[in-house]
Amino acid sequence: MPKNLLIVESPAKAKTIEKILGSDFEVKSCYGHIRDLEKDDMGIDIKNNFQPRYTVPEEKRKVVAELKSLAKKSNEVWLATDEDREGEAISWHLCEVLGLDPYTTKRIVFHEITKPAIQKAVQKPRTVNMDLVNAQQARRVLDRIVGFELSPVLWRKMSMKNNLSAGRVQSVAVRLVADREREINAFTAQSSFKIEAIFTAPDAAGRKITFKAEGSRFDQVEGAEKFLNDCKGATYTVKDIQVKPTRRSPAAPFTTSTLQQEASRKLGYSVSRTMQIAQRLYENGYITYMRTDSVSLSETAVGDIRNQVQSSFGERYFQARKFKNKNESAQEAHEAIRPTYMSNTSVPDAESRRLYELIWKRTMASQMADAELEKTIAKIGVSTNNAELTATGEVMKFEGFIKVYREDKDEEDIMDGEDGAEGVLPPLRTGQQLPLTQMQAIERFTRALPRYTEASLVKKLEELGIGRPSTYAPTISTILKRGYVEKRDKEGIQRAYRVLTLAADNISKKTETENTGAEKAKLFPTDLGLVVTDFLKQYFDDIMDYGFTARIEEEFDEVARGRMRWSKMIDEFYNPFKKDVDNTIVNAERIKGERELGKDPSSGKQVVARMGRYGPMVQIGSTEDEEKPRFARLKPNQSIETISYDEALDLFKLPLSLGSHEGQEVSVNAGRFGPYVKFGEQFISLPKGKDPLDVTIEEAISLIAEKQEADAPIGYFESAPVTKGKGRFGPFIKWNDIFINVPKAYNFDHLTQKDIDELVTKKLEKESNRFIKQFPAEKISIENGRWGPFIRFGKKMLKLDRKPNGEKYTAEELVDVDVEAIKKMIEAQVPGAFTKKAAAKAPAKKSAAKKTTAKKTTTRKK
Repeated sequence: MPKNLLIVESPAKAKTIEKILGSDFEVKSCYGHIRDLEKDDMGIDIKNNFQPRYTVPEEKRKVVAELKSLAKKSNEVWLATDEDREGEAISWHLCEVLGLDPYTTKRIVFHEITKPAIQKAVQKPRTVNMDLVNAQQARRVLDRIVGFELSPVLWRKMSMKNNLSAGRVQSVAVRLVADREREINAFTAQSSFKIEAIFTAPDAAGRKITFKAEGSRFDQVEGAEKFLNDCKGATYTVKDIQVKPTRRSPAAPFTTSTLQQEASRKLGYSVSRTMQIAQRLYENGYITYMRTDSVSLSETAVGDIRNQVQSSFGERYFQARKFKNKNESAQEAHEAIRPTYMSNTSVPDAESRRLYELIWKRTMASQMADAELEKTIAKIGVSTNNAELTATGEVMKFEGFIKVYREDKDEEDIMDGEDGAEGVLPPLRTGQQLPLTQMQAIERFTRALPRYTEASLVKKLEELGIGRPSTYAPTISTILKRGYVEKRDKEGIQRAYRVLTLAADNISKKTETENTGAEKAKLFPTDLGLVVTDFLKQYFDDIMDYGFTARIEEEFDEVARGRMRWSKMIDEFYNPFKKDVDNTIVNAERIKGERELGKDPSSGKQVVARMGRYGPMVQIGSTEDEEKPRFARLKPNQSIETISYDEALDLFKLPLSLGSHEGQEVSVNAGRFGPYVKFGEQFISLPKGKDPLDVTIEEAISLIAEKQEADAPIGYFESAPVTKGKGRFGPFIKWNDIFINVPKAYNFDHLTQKDIDELVTKKLEKESNRFIKQFPAEKISIENGRWGPFIRFGKKMLKLDRKPNGEKYTAEELVDVDVEAIKKMIEAQVPGAFTKKAAAKAPAKKSAAKKTTAKKTTTRKK
């Protein structure tokens, strides 16, 4: 038995480190956090200096038991969790659970998983840094308080089917997306006319080269047309030429934030995917620690880069640089993200390779020479009106770092003209006359700021000082998961623009069209996100204030530096916050999120767009009217804030009857999963982007035929037909109302009868072992799961209680269990599970009978 037990966070890291340390150490993983705050009563003793109450979750008890056993057998326990506040807190929790003294237990940290780094860390161990632990504890406690206090306020003030939540960082992130959306909606494009002239001139070899020169902009078409008229019969002479040498310097090595941004721009990765791949690269020893806001590189790393640059490109290409962090609140003395060995230009794993090579190139470029360019600016005079046109061009004199890597730009930067794209000019001389090919005045429009991508949202959060490297990915995942923000594409719309052309002293006019407003993988606030943001801004302005949220982060930093007691910091935050919560619960009105659109022409009743229990909708009439109100769900690309009166009324045209086919009615409608054609009892989804109101009977019949062909049996099992299809979880076959996923090992397009027999038989065998006992009337079943038996109640999966002696029930013992005993277990986890149902079944008292009208299917007029 090795005398030393070393505990790390992940099993992949454990394997790598165990190979380095050899037989003296046994390296085990704690699989991340081993304790968390209790869920009951917030898990915090508010009256006792906000002392947290921690518990070991059920899924971690086995891991903790194993670590306790190994710790007892080992002479010494070492802690080697990650080199950040989160890692420091995990080390402290391990001390608490394993009975170790945090002030004497050896704690080692390293920024890279390499032999020299690990061996150096082992030679210079330290103890647990309680200031870092307290900073992490303060964040966890404060975020738990905000979440547990704010979320119930939303539950009470808003009728929604899904559970709403609020959080200190997540709510501010949603506000950023919501504010940007409203800026875009309020934006009015302004047009102007840009003058562009095309000239020709010979190059050094005498070949004619075409190049562009630009003139002034005109706000009105009349001004642009007058300018072109003034240029009739003009001569164009080069008045001045300036040649300026310029340089471009490389970007700093990656931090967590800049890696997320560049991986999004260049590779199209989401923030969470970038962090998952980076984590894997770190654990396998390929890169340094991937949660950092430092841009510094160690002397060893710079030396390694020097060798790589000089051997690959030559001595002239190397230039040692030290980058300074712009973020004054950068935590801990980490390094930037870099390869552990620059000689590894790639990695074997295909999925990790692209991100690794991006990191390798960025690191190399950061220590390479400036790119040297020559910029030429030529001023061209117009003889008839003394105006000036400007032509610019660039010539690369020395590539420098660009030979390896060039940083991409965000849309905001490109909009501001920072893309740096320049053409190449032919050799020109002062006094040279240039023949004009044509001159155009092209109408151009101002653009609103673009919507955020995941990466540009991270950039904004970092600029505002909100959150830290470890929080960005989970924050974005949370706001997407909660339905406050959605990531989607937006189709562009056709826009006309005017072009005036002067050629051969004649002016022609034409109108052309362009596609504008198209966006890909952008963050859009949902109506739910907008409504919740407005409510929180109204009643919790501190929580939603960017400056306040950033100041909280600075206070966490002060705790980490040992300059502030964490409980004092929480106390100063909690008292005014709690007062706001209590005041809001008592005084705030319910959240309606309503927008009045006008009167319904047929009934004269009010048409309102609002949030309903199942999401955004349009309502005609009121619950106080004698007739029941009519409701229509908004389309996925519609919003309460922007839907027009006409668009709202169009929603009530559905369901729309198109006619009949084969003796059955054909209609179109929109449902929970999108628009569809209904044919008899069949539902056929419309193609993506197709508006149900635009569907013709011919198109519907074509879709029905395609569906019938797709649904034709591909084989039989026990004389019953087997069909196939593709759903949200991939390809499947269907037999006797049982859906069976088809694994990649099978050729889905050419399934044989043997394949069908295998798939159905395997599914039936699996299903036969699934149920231990069923109570269909109560919608309760006891099933075998991956981690043992569990209760399924409706769609919920719940835990089984343990036996009086503390042991788990076996499947055999559960066969004879009584339904009432199971109901008690369910009630303990879902309070009111059965009492609510009984209450719902009780007949409601009616004050007066109200006349109701059934929703009718509209028939399209022919």
